[in-house]
Amino acid sequence: QVQLVESGGGLVQAGGSLRLSCAASGRTFSSYSIGWFRQAPGKEREFVAAINWSSGYTYYADSVKGRCTISGDNAKNTVYLQMNSLKPEDTAVYYCAANTGGRYLSYVPRFRSEFDVWGPGTQVTVSS
Repeated sequence: QVQLVESGGGLVQAGGSLRLSCAASGRTFSSYSIGWFRQAPGKEREFVAAINWSSGYTYYADSVKGRCTISGDNAKNTVYLQMNSLKPEDTAVYYCAANTGGRYLSYVPRFRSEFDVWGPGTQVTVSS
């Protein structure tokens, strides 16, 4: 069973950047899809971005498209979320998650129910 741990969160001013990391242990990412979600206080957990590790295809929520980039490092078994031009509304706990059961060619999972392994989350706070 794979375990996930996020890092890289913190406090940043609006307009700044952060790079979040999602490190896996237990198994490699090689056949999984990895996603990032976020949850702000009082709100539902929402999709941010995901990558189909096998194909390299990516998918982004409209709210972050053009500002965020998801990528992976096979050798380090780590997925990154580069976030630029951060806004106060990006403030949330960010979670990475793995879809370990699907074997997709071009589809990139994006719904919370499609992910079965979750990390504990990392806090991102953007000040205005």
